[in-house]
Amino acid sequence: MLKKGYSVIILLVVTLMFAGCNGYQKVLKSNDFDKKFDMAKLMYDNGKYQKAFPLLEELITVFRGTSRAEDVYYYYAYCNYHLGDYMLAGYHFDNFVRTFPRSIRAEDAQFMNAKCYFLDSPEPSLDQTSTYKAIDELQLFINKYPESEKVDECNDLIDRLRFKLETKSYNLAKLYYRVGEYKAAIFALRNTLEEYPDTKFREEIGFMILRSSYLLADNSIDEKKIKRFEQAIEECDQFVERFPRSKDLREAENIKENCKRELEKIKTL
Repeated sequence: MLKKGYSVIILLVVTLMFAGCNGYQKVLKSNDFDKKFDMAKLMYDNGKYQKAFPLLEELITVFRGTSRAEDVYYYYAYCNYHLGDYMLAGYHFDNFVRTFPRSIRAEDAQFMNAKCYFLDSPEPSLDQTSTYKAIDELQLFINKYPESEKVDECNDLIDRLRFKLETKSYNLAKLYYRVGEYKAAIFALRNTLEEYPDTKFREEIGFMILRSSYLLADNSIDEKKIKRFEQAIEECDQFVERFPRSKDLREAENIKENCKRELEKIKTL
């Protein structure tokens, strides 16, 4: 009896699913646009964005200039978002704000436009155009809606994006250091500190600057060695002063002693 009852339930579910799919196809092919809208909303509310998408895409043109235009376009933008096409979704959220600036959904659409840029932001090793754009859009939202409950989330997203830019800058500088381009490394490392003074890589950067300064001096022509070894000693002193508990403290002091010995050799020649 239990097996028979279970089979009946399965048959009923399959039948309903088939009927639902069949109903969707009929609506999709029909010219009843009100039914299409109702079906699109039903699909959307049930998370079936792939099915809602073609209906809404058609209805954008059909309902343009009518009272339903706002609803259709809003759900269409969100369909793109839920389907993972963040660049296209961002475009439509932005266009929604421009088309319906007085809508009560305009604030949400403005935020979603910025969030889409955030989600499209790539790994630090890649081009960061979307990252800069996301920061601009998030800041625009904050400026436009300073009392919004989403401001804290915007600030958090901006912090995460800035850390990504900071990481990219640091990694590039570190690459110069690793391949022995010490002059370029010093410039890039200092530039990272200037742009991101509160970076969590501050200690590592400081040590790489002093070591790069020493290695640059050691590999320089004789005419430049004195000045560069003296600069390396200054970098060592600054590092020790700023990071007295650093794990690299002993090596920094050894580098300083090496610089002094090299200077003594040069001056006795």
